[in-house]
Amino acid sequence: MASAQFRIECRGPLRGSLLPPASLRQTYSDQSLAVAVAVKSLTDPTRQDIRVVHIPSGEVVFQTSQH
Repeated sequence: MASAQFRIECRGPLRGSLLPPASLRQTYSDQSLAVAVAVKSLTDPTRQDIRVVHIPSGEVVFQTSQH
């Protein structure tokens, strides 16, 4: 199994119905899965800032907005 290399980050509290409470501590081995979970978890992507980060490099690989 591949090691977990992606995590979801958010500046404020998430209010999405699909995101489990521990989701900001969970890591993902697949970038596509991490992005899908992040996007599907938002109630309003235009108002919530959420990003997926590649853990080893710190690179933001997906972000909903540029606040």
